[in-house]
Amino acid sequence: MTITAPAAPVATQPQSGDVHGRNRITPKALRRVVSAVAAEALGVKAHQIGVDLSDRDGDLAVSATAAVRVPSLTPGQQNLRAPLPTILDRAATAQNTIRDRVKTITGSSIAEVNLRLTSAHIQEEGRVR
Repeated sequence: MTITAPAAPVATQPQSGDVHGRNRITPKALRRVVSAVAAEALGVKAHQIGVDLSDRDGDLAVSATAAVRVPSLTPGQQNLRAPLPTILDRAATAQNTIRDRVKTITGSSIAEVNLRLTSAHIQEEGRVR
């Protein structure tokens, strides 16, 4: 007579299509993420960024009002070796950065990013001692 042990239960792994819950990011948290990303992209502080979010056919539409940091044009403080990108080029780069980083961080699908530059903050170079 042969005695066999009962088979151990097989643990099933969730399939890739199984969804076991939901994550929700509040609008306030989403605005803070957009503010931080935009501030980093434009070289200013997050409190200098105003953000409005809206729904655009199920995707997120971002409107940001911001200052932009620009280098000083005072003689002797300019780096004449490398040409600087224009403010329009920097704004376009910032829009792409905001779109890509916010999507990466939050998983939200971004329909558009409207960026309105309201002022320029002059970046003064410190003296070398």
